[in-house]
Amino acid sequence: MKTSSDGASRLPIHYGWLIVLLGGLTIFSCLGLARFGYGMLLPAMRSSLGLAYDQMGFISTGNFIGYLAAVALAPLTLRRFRPRGTVACGLLLVAVSLFGISRSTSFIPLLLCYTFVGVGGGFANIPLMVLISHWFRRRYRGRANGLMIVGNGCAIMLAGTLVPLLNRSFGADGWRIGWLLIAGVTFCVGLLVALLVRNDPADMGLKPLGEIDPLPVAADGAAERPGGGRLLMRLGLIYAIFGMTYMVYGTFIVSTMVGEYGFAEAQAGNFWFWVGFFSLFSSVGFGLLSDRIGRRHALMLIFSLQALAYLLAGSGLGSVALLLSVFFYGLSNFAVPTVMAAVVADCYGLKHAAAAFSAVTLFFAVGQSIGPGAAGVVGETFVTFRYAYLAAGLLAACAVPLAAGLPRRGASTAAD
Repeated sequence: MKTSSDGASRLPIHYGWLIVLLGGLTIFSCLGLARFGYGMLLPAMRSSLGLAYDQMGFISTGNFIGYLAAVALAPLTLRRFRPRGTVACGLLLVAVSLFGISRSTSFIPLLLCYTFVGVGGGFANIPLMVLISHWFRRRYRGRANGLMIVGNGCAIMLAGTLVPLLNRSFGADGWRIGWLLIAGVTFCVGLLVALLVRNDPADMGLKPLGEIDPLPVAADGAAERPGGGRLLMRLGLIYAIFGMTYMVYGTFIVSTMVGEYGFAEAQAGNFWFWVGFFSLFSSVGFGLLSDRIGRRHALMLIFSLQALAYLLAGSGLGSVALLLSVFFYGLSNFAVPTVMAAVVADCYGLKHAAAAFSAVTLFFAVGQSIGPGAAGVVGETFVTFRYAYLAAGLLAACAVPLAAGLPRRGASTAAD
């Protein structure tokens, strides 16, 4: 590929934006459809297989335990296979496991298959964040991460529309067809990644997109150098709270609409569609906002909106409160990974970004391994998910002062 004297591509756009597109497709398939499609497919699966809510919660938890295992192994696999190979293999594992789910007839096979979906999703997701830090300098990292995570919102919109249609068309086998379709999409995306992703701009004679700052800038303006251990712990705790709360809502809100509010499946699907629609603005909007006002203030605003979403869902105040909850959840949910990836890249630099992001993602994975299972037990015990949503709202509110304690603009993040 020809390049100009400064290393910029002669193509109409920088190749980094193709990396963003492929990353968005990866998230669309292995996280958006495979993870958030579960919430839409859950009522039909539960009815078809006669499973209890706590069992469905444990299946979701199995997925997150698999994700946790992948996060722990990611630094090793990245060194051996590099990002392109790790993402492609992860997508293949997700596709095979989803096919297994489509053929499952009982709890244990579902649990095992969905656990391996989590493993594959972790291997696909972690390297994407590393790729963005290599292909984009600080000025563009927030928007690049935000555009990539738009894939989640698109997947939720598709699931909200497609799943009710499949269930109407195929009856009791609709959920099986749904998992088969997701498996096929994921396999095709894996092939595209294997063919087109490049691990580093230098592999193509390019430079990262964006200007070089005279003094590299870290989160909220700090000098870019390895951040301290206390900062890593704070970031990890914030991300753990997000992990514990966001999939309680994502796993059970459709079941809540159907079982507690008496919505028809198609009506619940319409609500879920709007979650996806609002989330399109979440990742891009907060990515751009964090580039301008700093990661710290952006995270404080995001968690305030999330707390409102969960508290409204647990308030029992009716459909209007539920609609507001959907709005706040969609508007804020996918902003957290966007800003968190940018914070880590800013604070720890290219040399340490992969290890630091893997570390904070371990906290996240532990959190999301706990949340849905605990919420499933609460729902089965009290025959309502209100208390689970209220607990999630209080946890999200606790993340606001934690985010407020992140480095201010110009503060140092030097090692302890």
